Amino acid sequence: MQEVIIDFQKYSSLKIGSKIHVKILEVMDFNGHFVQYDKGLGNDISYQKEQDFHTSCSHRENNNSHITSIPSHSKPVIFYNQTIHFPHIVESLETSHVCCDAQQLRIIGRANNLLVSPNAKNLALFGESLNYISILPDCIEMGASVTSLQAFLFFKQHNIMGLEFLKNLPGNIGALCNMNAGMKEYEMKQSIQSININGVWVDIEKASLHYRGRDSNGVIFAVRFHKKIGFRDELLKVFSQMRKNHPKNPSCGSCFKNPPNDYAGRLLEKVGMKGYSRNGVGFSKEHANFLVNLNHASFDDALYVIHIAKKKVYEECGIQLECEVKICD
Repeated sequence: MQEVIIDFQKYSSLKIGSKIHVKILEVMDFNGHFVQYDKGLGNDISYQKEQDFHTSCSHRENNNSHITSIPSHSKPVIFYNQTIHFPHIVESLETSHVCCDAQQLRIIGRANNLLVSPNAKNLALFGESLNYISILPDCIEMGASVTSLQAFLFFKQHNIMGLEFLKNLPGNIGALCNMNAGMKEYEMKQSIQSININGVWVDIEKASLHYRGRDSNGVIFAVRFHKKIGFRDELLKVFSQMRKNHPKNPSCGSCFKNPPNDYAGRLLEKVGMKGYSRNGVGFSKEHANFLVNLNHASFDDALYVIHIAKKKVYEECGIQLECEVKICD
């Protein structure tokens, strides 16, 4: 297991935080490897085979090494008929947490919906060994480190439907599936066949994905998507239009989940939180539910703004807002 120092003031989408030690976890850290999935491939997809998997991960050194750069946004390694396999169930007590070398670690992904305390400890992210795409007979398997853009481009280039909205959403596959990300009625679970949770493949029904979250405990290593032909180009304009009113400032995206039969943004605007800020952090003037960093904001000020918003909505509307942004303290 390697380690990297991440400056969350630069790394996170909200641009709030400090320099923190983060573990880099690879498939080999869990005794995982890749095995043959099945004989024969579907002939509806063709892809030129790229570099060998082990070559792509040659930056790894011995287990005691210390690195000072985070995994890159390099192109995923392409496999044919190979699937990830773990000989034993990986220990994990809760969602987004995993046990490795007797340490309970929190997986942070690309930190697109995270607010990280300067005192946060035991953080980790998956490395390049989970940045792969495997073409299987009946589905497409992607490792948790594949970025949303790479997943979108693969589906577009191979005329597969289901992930059109990922062009407009940041993050990696593991995190996006973990929160069942989406835009309006389009969401990740509609395209998922199964998810590798704690080293075991789980059907989408048992994975229990729901609106902006999932009820199944454990950490996501990989995801298998349905291979349905027919990329929907007409949706790209629709998704781009949805993003037009999103703020340009550093942001974690939606701060709160929409309550049943209502919208968090409407409630925040109703109680006067749209445009509200404190010491450089607040809710956007363009979209009331977007927490934005306006000017060198701090973790404590961000927490205060979130607290005030929840308090006002509850006192004036009787609704308890639930955070969509994840807080690592």
